[in-house]
Amino acid sequence: MTSPAASPSWSAPFDADLTDELALALRLADAADAVTMARFDAADLDVQVKADATHVTEADLATERAIRDILSHERPNDGILGEEFGEDAGVASGTQPSGGTRQWIIDPIDGTANYLKGIPMWTTLIALAIDGVPRVGVASQPALGRRWWAATGLGAWTNTPSGEPARLAVSGVTNVAEASVSFQSIAQWDEVGRADDLLRLSRAVWRDRGYGDTWPYMLLAEGRLEFVAEFDVKEYDIAALVPIVTEAGGRFTDIDGTDSISSRSSLATNGALHDDFLTLLASPTSTGQTR
Repeated sequence: MTSPAASPSWSAPFDADLTDELALALRLADAADAVTMARFDAADLDVQVKADATHVTEADLATERAIRDILSHERPNDGILGEEFGEDAGVASGTQPSGGTRQWIIDPIDGTANYLKGIPMWTTLIALAIDGVPRVGVASQPALGRRWWAATGLGAWTNTPSGEPARLAVSGVTNVAEASVSFQSIAQWDEVGRADDLLRLSRAVWRDRGYGDTWPYMLLAEGRLEFVAEFDVKEYDIAALVPIVTEAGGRFTDIDGTDSISSRSSLATNGALHDDFLTLLASPTSTGQTR
């Protein structure tokens, strides 16, 4: 698949006002929350197994449809890439009059395995990539009453019990030995031949845990972690996370330091430690191979 997100120009100047696009993304998240929560922990939830052996529920499908329906009316010229229904170029192939390419990237339920088991750690992810760079991102966890959002130039934010949004900022930790990290799962690293790298990482840092899925990236944006990395990620798994992490002051690349969401790996840090972690992970035995 070739998509606008495949060859991002991360360093390209960007000064457009994304206020309206962020507002739309938040409304899309509201619509998604209504669908997902209506079927969460339902005893008769329909669950199927896809060709890649992962699960999909009726809620995954209905949520992506709800988001696509709104976009088809409000942004018909924009492209869409979703986990469940693939890629749609839009009525104008996603290209705007200005020449920019726009694509909404959707994961209706990130953490479907949790959703179908009634575990509240799952997230709807909504991103807008412009010329291949994720510029708007929303991560919504309605079962826990949490949401995070960001857009280039507008900062990164989360909701609070008082109802007032709080601005996010990554931690100021500058020593790897003082860092708290999330590695997702041992199996992921082992499957790509990098279990030794993970072990070396765990020995170098203060604390390591496998929190899983979207949540550790949000903990990083909140300043509670310094490193999150994983493998076998698709564009829709991470696009929404990029602006949230970067607008909070962090850095987001693939595992080898390339600015990409299509490399099937991800590395997010507080920024200050990014190069140190890249050096730590670049052992002679690391192939950089991802599946």
